[in-house]
Amino acid sequence: MTIAPNWQQAERVAKEICSVWGADAPGGVIVAFDAEGDRLSVASGLENLSTGKAFSDQSVGRFASITKHLFCTLVLQHPDLLSVDDRLGAHLPELGEPLASVTVGQALDMSGGLPDMRECLSLLGLSVYTETSEEANHAFMVRQRRLNFDAGTEVSYSNTGYRLVEMILKRKGVLLRDFLKDTINSELGTAFDAPHVWAEPVKDLCPGYWFDGNTWLQSAAGLQISASGSVTTSASGMSKWLRTLMAGKGKWAGILDQLSAPRKLENGTVTGYGLGITDTLLGDRVLIGHGGSHPGYKAYIMMDRPTGTGIVFLSNRDDADSRDTASRVMAALLDLPMPKPAPRRLPEGLYVAETGPFWLEVADGNATWLDDASGLYEEGDNKVSTRSATSQLELKWDGEALVGTVGYVPRHLVRATAETVCDQLNGLWRSDEGAFLEISNGSLTMGVGPIRQTVPLTSIGGGRYLFTITDSLWTKRVCLNCLETDRIELALSRARMIEYKRVR
Repeated sequence: MTIAPNWQQAERVAKEICSVWGADAPGGVIVAFDAEGDRLSVASGLENLSTGKAFSDQSVGRFASITKHLFCTLVLQHPDLLSVDDRLGAHLPELGEPLASVTVGQALDMSGGLPDMRECLSLLGLSVYTETSEEANHAFMVRQRRLNFDAGTEVSYSNTGYRLVEMILKRKGVLLRDFLKDTINSELGTAFDAPHVWAEPVKDLCPGYWFDGNTWLQSAAGLQISASGSVTTSASGMSKWLRTLMAGKGKWAGILDQLSAPRKLENGTVTGYGLGITDTLLGDRVLIGHGGSHPGYKAYIMMDRPTGTGIVFLSNRDDADSRDTASRVMAALLDLPMPKPAPRRLPEGLYVAETGPFWLEVADGNATWLDDASGLYEEGDNKVSTRSATSQLELKWDGEALVGTVGYVPRHLVRATAETVCDQLNGLWRSDEGAFLEISNGSLTMGVGPIRQTVPLTSIGGGRYLFTITDSLWTKRVCLNCLETDRIELALSRARMIEYKRVR
């Protein structure tokens, strides 16, 4: 039975969410729509702290990873140029194995195991502010000879697949920016753009902000922006596009079906991530959409196809909870239950796999897997899950260990056991990319000059250690895993393959 949307209830929840943003602080907007147009628009806070201009559905912001479904739409428009079944190496002959054998589809559906560029740079000691070019980023990836995992065996979020497929289309003369301008904007009268670097001027773009504990600061990033997250527009413009996509007429016929179609791992497991579109389960109803996060910006889109309704959320404050916002408003709109948090279903503490850099911490109703934190929700049979297709986790406590799946892969995680930091780790270590780190007396030092950090190593057993590095508004907890006497690897959720070898 189709649920009649409750716009009044949705607006009440939207106002409740927006009410916490001060009138003199960064803010955001929630737009909800159906096939006929925007049905509600609730905004609060400022789009620009310098001018004092209020946030609205016309405010232009960075939609970050919501770009992905737009880029995949462009890919689907060119079956003559590439197929999702093509190997990346068939179009990028400079790629080495095993990256070359990852398919276009795996690169786009998060099952390719491709290491994320941003997290690779963090493991080399480079700041979020360090500027990099498209050419230099591509050359770096061409030099890599390890994946995070065998392609098609797991789902773990990474932006690199989109970088590589974008390079394929670029060499064939097809650009996302042209597609937005010449096809979407010209047809819909919208103002989508896709700047290549953070500092590039974009008409009416509002700044993003983060709070340092004392004051709001403007955000920035040095990494060249790829088709994994470059789109800018307003919430009103995004809503207009989503209505067009859901209507599926003319050149857009069947596109949303292809974007949201189930994808499978090599073993046949169906994942909840399609081509730039992810599933969200509210009650027994599957909604589709995607989130976006850049420093200082949070965004989310969510759609219910049976009712033709959806939501666009856009904020210029880094502390906004975009997924929760979209879920709450859609749950109110469609009279669906929100998932029940499971704060005590699993014993709190730090857990590890038998081998490898795999660790998980349970604390305060959250699970952190390789530094990727997600809320936990109740499921049947004493299980908990993240209800996230990109950070999939479903576990239960069997009395001795956590058992279930993470990333759709079977896991058996036992409590971590601390050991004394091995003296054999002491020394100077170098990566093939020229980065150095030094280990001495249970501490690790990385970075140079003013960004040089010395942090303690915490043993989690089995020759594995955790350490924490800070970078502006971000804190990252890294696992150091000993591979051999003179060889170690550093691992984060999205990059698990940066190696260092002993110099002395």
